[in-house]
Amino acid sequence: MSIKITSEEATKNLESICNQVIENSEVVIINRPDGKNVVLISETELDSLLETLYLLRFPANSTRLFAALQRAKQKTIEPQSVNQLYEKFGLDEDDSDNDIAIAS
Repeated sequence: MSIKITSEEATKNLESICNQVIENSEVVIINRPDGKNVVLISETELDSLLETLYLLRFPANSTRLFAALQRAKQKTIEPQSVNQLYEKFGLDEDDSDNDIAIAS
């Protein structure tokens, strides 16, 4: 959901608007007189959007992610613990040379 305000309102109330954006994960559209509007979102929200775009920009990765999402929604596969996944793929939790261990 987004809130629309004028640039004058944004100037007068910037601190409270920033707090609202962060606290409520709000998106604020700031309407400017020239029609070239801007949007205010939290840094966390921006990071999330950019990461999602990065993951979806590669067709093969996008297909895999959407297929996994479908399986999760259909509940056709039982959830597994991290320990089960380590065991399934023959990984050792203490293996510091492993990319998965480093990323965790």
